Amino acid sequence: MFQKQVIMRRVVYSLIPIYLFSIYLYGWRVLTVSAVVFGLGILVEYIVERKRNKKVSEAVLVTCALYSLALPPAIPLWVAAVGIVFAVFMGKEVFGGFGRNIFNPAITGRLFVYITFPTIMDRSWMVAGRFGTLEAGVDTLTAATPLNAMRLGEMPEALNLFLGLRGGSIGEGSILLIAAAAVYLIVTKTANWRLITSTAVSGALLSSILYYTGASPFPPLLGVMAGSLLFVSVFMSTDPVSAPNKPVAQWIYGSVIGTVSVLVRVFAGFPEGTSFGIMIGNTFASLIDEYSPAAKKKKKAPAQQKKQQTGTTAPAKGAT
Repeated sequence: MFQKQVIMRRVVYSLIPIYLFSIYLYGWRVLTVSAVVFGLGILVEYIVERKRNKKVSEAVLVTCALYSLALPPAIPLWVAAVGIVFAVFMGKEVFGGFGRNIFNPAITGRLFVYITFPTIMDRSWMVAGRFGTLEAGVDTLTAATPLNAMRLGEMPEALNLFLGLRGGSIGEGSILLIAAAAVYLIVTKTANWRLITSTAVSGALLSSILYYTGASPFPPLLGVMAGSLLFVSVFMSTDPVSAPNKPVAQWIYGSVIGTVSVLVRVFAGFPEGTSFGIMIGNTFASLIDEYSPAAKKKKKAPAQQKKQQTGTTAPAKGAT
């Protein structure tokens, strides 16, 4: 039924610890949202690809996983359903399926439901911890996202942000687990380190500039850990289909995502700006790639060139 895609499978593996931790934070809501999202996402791709005599790609599992983890935990199931149908069909299949889409499908679905149902989305946060059984106190903002709390002058503890013991989208919380996933994806050559670094560093740098000039209420360290910037840096900006290929273009592309995300977060009326950052980056990815210089080819050593010219180069190990 599924096309085998080793790279996509590794991304799914890297998300498993984040999923398990999110179940501890929000309980059964994670399981029901995921069941709806995965069921409909796979079904939509199956229906469309069947007409093309193709199998469902394992990439749809990544789309469903990232979309689920980017949602508020108390989101109504019908809203989650509308978003994943839009994500897979409009964000991927209308372009021709895997490898042809210009926008990241998961972010396409996430941004669609946020713009379409903003009030519902803003009311769908939960208190994190003990499988979603904690209740918000009368005089606290424990059900609010850390960014919203900081806008009101309440500063969360850095350790809680690092560990993920705070509210927010289902899977954006634990910086520790996101960092571990980044290491795994880079070591296995699944994700490009330039995209991760440029997105995170540009966002952190602009956050620092805006905070120390008095334009932003978010302290740099807390601001970077509080939202979804690092989650997006590791899992969204590194999408091999919608990201550019040239090294210089990758640095520029990641910087566009990081800076736009922070600008929207600080100056627009939205609680977070990473979805907009990814969409803007996707829009200009091909153009950035086209006008960026190509990577310089490594020059061969003189001895190696001489051997190749005389045909005396030894075969590689295992060659037949």
